[in-house]
Amino acid sequence: MPLKCYICAKEGVDTPAVAICIVCGMGVCMEHSKREELPVEDVVDWGLGKEKVTYPKTLPRILCTWCFAAFAQRKKP
Repeated sequence: MPLKCYICAKEGVDTPAVAICIVCGMGVCMEHSKREELPVEDVVDWGLGKEKVTYPKTLPRILCTWCFAAFAQRKKP
């Protein structure tokens, strides 16, 4: 039995899931999934001081719309 979108199922719709939310683990369809790119950062100690380095490649993450909304309410600096 293929995995179904949890949010669609709550709405009475039968839609196959294409991803799993990395926060809550719920299966989601394309409509109920959000992709974000996370920066990859590091702190390098050069001996005379530390430097924050952000690498050019990012890490993708898939969130359901519910978790995406929860993270979006945070204040950003």
